[in-house]
Amino acid sequence: MAEFIKIDPADNVAVAVEPLEAGVVVEVDRERLTIAEAIPAGHKFALRELAAHEEVIKYGYPIGHTVAPVVRGGWVNEKNLKTNLDGALDYTYSPVARRRDKADEMPMFMGYRRRNGEVGIRNELWVIPTVGCVNGTAEAVARLFRQADPEPGVDAIVAWPHSYGCSQLGDDHNNTRRILADMALHPNCGGALIVGLGCENNQVSALRELLQDADPERIRFIETQKIEGDEVQAALTLLGELHRVAREDVRTPTPLSELRVGLKCGGSDGFSGITANPLLGRFSDLLIALGGTSVLTEVPEMFGAETILMNRCRDGATFEATVRMINDFKEYFIRNDQPVYENPSPGNKAGGISTLEEKSLGCTRKCGSATVEDVLAYGDRLRIRGLSLLGAPGNDLVAATALAAAGCQMVLFTTGRGTPFGTMVPTMKISTSSPLARSKPHWIDFDAGTLLDGESWQQCLQRFVALVVEVASGREVNHEKNGFRQIAIFKTGVTL
Repeated sequence: MAEFIKIDPADNVAVAVEPLEAGVVVEVDRERLTIAEAIPAGHKFALRELAAHEEVIKYGYPIGHTVAPVVRGGWVNEKNLKTNLDGALDYTYSPVARRRDKADEMPMFMGYRRRNGEVGIRNELWVIPTVGCVNGTAEAVARLFRQADPEPGVDAIVAWPHSYGCSQLGDDHNNTRRILADMALHPNCGGALIVGLGCENNQVSALRELLQDADPERIRFIETQKIEGDEVQAALTLLGELHRVAREDVRTPTPLSELRVGLKCGGSDGFSGITANPLLGRFSDLLIALGGTSVLTEVPEMFGAETILMNRCRDGATFEATVRMINDFKEYFIRNDQPVYENPSPGNKAGGISTLEEKSLGCTRKCGSATVEDVLAYGDRLRIRGLSLLGAPGNDLVAATALAAAGCQMVLFTTGRGTPFGTMVPTMKISTSSPLARSKPHWIDFDAGTLLDGESWQQCLQRFVALVVEVASGREVNHEKNGFRQIAIFKTGVTL
């Protein structure tokens, strides 16, 4: 294992792979350097003396400026490094040459081909409440159905409680309706039971309008206030109808070009941009070369790296859409009297990330080097293959739900600190370091920390592709084994 990593030749900092004690001598670019103070693993140290107000370079880009001099071999962290970012910006489109990778071999997985041509990697029955008032009803229906048939012949029977559907206005109301409709249309959903109350803003009749394209064999609606007697029994009857259809579904060989993955990170640390995130970037490039699709979101964690994405846009219209997505999120912060660049989190800082630029430059490595083909608003469903950007916040559950609602059959989630959650599609956890994978084997599905121990990128990517194929073919990831499944809907406005 190397003692440290210098990511780009232009960098004036390096990252400690393991804790470095003061006085340790390391060799950097064929020169000896003495570590001036203890450097935790994942944190940065200066490769030369840095003056006050000097730019700090990592990944080949500025990640902020020093606020005080830093000695050669000194620890660079949030106490002596501050962001360069400030307010909304004007952008100029400077397109880079479009990358057109090709892949020779087409891996296959076993998926569920739906009537509309989409492919699911799970065949589940979903009970979706239109409003939080019937969360208990939805959960009771799913629970009783599971108890009645412990081996139902489908992959899972899940209720999706949430807090919204009433007392909302404008964008919040529309967001709730769109996300719930997206769920009912998801190819992982073999059948959807929509459970309404009857007096809520999010009326079942309005939701029906958004679901006109749904397969009528695979969707049912119930309004509990309109049911004479026991609404739970009435809902169980409807769920039984869906079950009889879904249990006949079978997996068939499917090319990996049908896979659509969401790219997400959370609890990032100083290794995120070195191991797990660039691993996802390599996988994303491979998937797109095969004809598949990946989606990058977490707009606030693009700030500071957004021009890299903008210059990879396929054309001027896509560039302008990316600019609007970025600036609209900045205006969202400003409109709520919050600092635009109040990031990274305490956990990020403890893991070695000091500024938003540093976090963003590591975060955006998840989408590799492919061309940005499309930009989706929150609640939009995928329109074309290739790499898309999705307008959603950095919050783990909100962003993962948005990726799933867009039509991603799984979410690939890198983490340096660890997290147990999962959303409505398989949410695969990829650790940035091996100690985390060893500490939380019931959370982590894949260890990318082996790259720090000398595993080659090719070997690691091969292992990762094999796991993705297994998960797409039905292998459960840890959050599914643990029964941790949640959704969260983006809220921006008032509650009545």
